[in-house]
Amino acid sequence: MSLKISVIATVKNEEHSIHRLLDSLAAQTRLPDEVIIADGGSTDGTMRVLEEYVTGGVLPLRTLVRPGTNIAAGRNAAIEAATHQIIACTDAGVHLSPNWLADLLCPFEEDGTVPVVSGFFLPDSQTLFETALGATTLPALADVDPHHFLPSSRSVAYRRETWERVGRYPEWLDYCEDLVFDLRLYELFDAFPFVPQAVAYFRPRPNLRAFFRQYYRYARGDGKADTWRKRHLIRYATYLVLLPLLLGLVIGHSPWWALLLLTGAAFILRRPYQRLGPMLSSYGFLDRARAALWVPIIVVTGDLAKMLGYPAGVWYRWRHRLPSRRLPAVRQNDESLAPERHGERITRGTYR
Repeated sequence: MSLKISVIATVKNEEHSIHRLLDSLAAQTRLPDEVIIADGGSTDGTMRVLEEYVTGGVLPLRTLVRPGTNIAAGRNAAIEAATHQIIACTDAGVHLSPNWLADLLCPFEEDGTVPVVSGFFLPDSQTLFETALGATTLPALADVDPHHFLPSSRSVAYRRETWERVGRYPEWLDYCEDLVFDLRLYELFDAFPFVPQAVAYFRPRPNLRAFFRQYYRYARGDGKADTWRKRHLIRYATYLVLLPLLLGLVIGHSPWWALLLLTGAAFILRRPYQRLGPMLSSYGFLDRARAALWVPIIVVTGDLAKMLGYPAGVWYRWRHRLPSRRLPAVRQNDESLAPERHGERITRGTYR
């Protein structure tokens, strides 16, 4: 008997984008057995659109209304309402490859012990800026270590018992809740299947202001969850110590020190430019030049947003005494749940 699977997602004010997700779910080669969408209190026409799909019978769709809840609480509510043991998670605003669900489900059908399956995601850029942003902030498949890739909740599936073992999505976080969920998965399990053909396509932020706000919130979430501490400290040291020191040497000692600055910049920008090149095949020379200029602006903007957001999150954590992002010690020490780890290098799904 084939496995049954529930697809869950959260929405809030997605009136103009929810069609893409629902239509792509209805077009799956392996249809979901149920779709549960939790609404966090939309004030636009999102619920009207969802009701149209419910009454239209295109999908086995159920909706939950949870005003004021964050993404983590919405996901937990949707999973609690699900009737099947395999949960596939995605997001509003994406559209899914036609075999997305079949590809995610395949490892579960082949091995009854698989706890989680990670899919992949790709940018669905519609402007030159979005193309440059996607190349700068998102990994290409060649960048991914499949054994240590942190799944995005745009494209992931897991067993209900896995969700329960990792303590569900942390509702005390408004952002980075899927990062903490993933890190807890790696505390319990070694590697798990990575299925890159299970793709969720999403549109990057449309402008620099929206990108700044996004990365500020990500970094604030890092501070609240106490994640990537070393990465943030390296960033502060680079911008507040190393960069002023090198500029001082260029101005006050010798312009040859600029070579070191340029070398560092080339190292940082090398991979974004490598990803950007193939994305610009349909653009003319001037547009390619404009996209190339966007890359360093995006990098610096993202770094500044993170340098401002992270201490705000740390301060919030100290004031409110937030829980630990790690699993309780009893779970960490349970050898039946945590096979021996073979590596520590973990690839984040976005440029952090």
